Amino acid sequence: MLRFVYSLLWLLILPLALLRLVWRSRKESGYIQHVGERLGRYGDLSAAGPWLWVHAVSVGETRAAQPLIDALLAAYPRHRLLLTHMTPTGRQTGAQLYGANPRVQQCYLPYDLPWLVRRFLAYFQPDAGLIMETEVWPNLVHVTRRMGVPLFLVNARLSPRSYRRTARFGGAAAALYNDFTMVLAQTAGDAERYRALGVKSVQVTGNLKFDMQPPEAGVARGQLLRQAFGNRHVLAAASTREGEEPLILEAFSRWPGTDRPALLLVPRHPQRFDEVAAMATRAGFSVQRRSALDIEQLSAPITADVVLGDSMGEMAMYYAASDIAYIGGSLIPLGGQNLIEACAVGTPVLMGPHTFNFAQATEDAIAAGACQRVADADELMVAAAAILGDATRLADMREHALTFAGLHRGATARTLGALAPVLR
Repeated sequence: MLRFVYSLLWLLILPLALLRLVWRSRKESGYIQHVGERLGRYGDLSAAGPWLWVHAVSVGETRAAQPLIDALLAAYPRHRLLLTHMTPTGRQTGAQLYGANPRVQQCYLPYDLPWLVRRFLAYFQPDAGLIMETEVWPNLVHVTRRMGVPLFLVNARLSPRSYRRTARFGGAAAALYNDFTMVLAQTAGDAERYRALGVKSVQVTGNLKFDMQPPEAGVARGQLLRQAFGNRHVLAAASTREGEEPLILEAFSRWPGTDRPALLLVPRHPQRFDEVAAMATRAGFSVQRRSALDIEQLSAPITADVVLGDSMGEMAMYYAASDIAYIGGSLIPLGGQNLIEACAVGTPVLMGPHTFNFAQATEDAIAAGACQRVADADELMVAAAAILGDATRLADMREHALTFAGLHRGATARTLGALAPVLR
């Protein structure tokens, strides 16, 4: 009955969902491309399989899926891989990673109505589906089970906050998650919360993000970019969210010291690049945009107060160019973003108080000496100034960051091991 009501609501809001695509396309044109795919129409795509299907809703999930996708392509050479998304930025990231690989095909997942999901599954007939992290759609999960397609929730995480919200649905939540063949959790805490919901098949495999290897070309470009700042330190504010940039810019204007670093400001969403650039200019800072820089041919040092990271797929470069990095989404209650990418290139991390999306990784990084938590934007600048002003401490945190990232690798192999009995 709950699923019926849910489907009825989806049917009623479907016209609004389509109008929302048009509205969002004003800032990001990708939202009105491939609209037919969102309605289960895939006639212009090849259906020739056999397929393994991986769903990665947006940018973060797509990047996290990369080591697993590479391993699946190697382990199952007769299969092709269908990579689905919900956002244009996720699709763009997938194209950057796999656009040249003929064994990988991308499309949008349809809206969560039963007949649209059936149309999607009937067209591609995947041998198995892997849903990344938290993207649990009731009709998608139920119909996939009814059609006999093994479905795994991979790199799964369930914060205490999400657990309390989900537990309100009681047996319905347990039934939903038990339609998965298996839930492969990031941490023992995540697994414990899934089991508390009543989920029967749960296994801890670790966090795939630790297995992400920073691209060598991106790290090399980052080193070139770092050289262009000369003797100035570089503080990155990466994957910042709406509402954070004003706090960061205001606190940066009151830098607690004489040698203020360059601020490498990288908003998470590309549709906000122009907005954030204008915000920094209004705050009185000189601004240089990455899109106007030829990294390989820099002819003059970068003297701007703020460098805006207005590009996609270059986080490794931004982190490699930085002496220390604040990870966005954590100064305001959005749960934080992935700190592992920064640690993987040896960049120490600062996190705000709100890290429930990466709670275990954050606590482990703090315990390892790779990360420091701050209460607000002013404390962020004070902590950054103290670390940048202490060469020994900065070097120690760099070493701890690399060690932390290396110690937690292995989730890809454990995930493949859990999938093997079904995929074989």
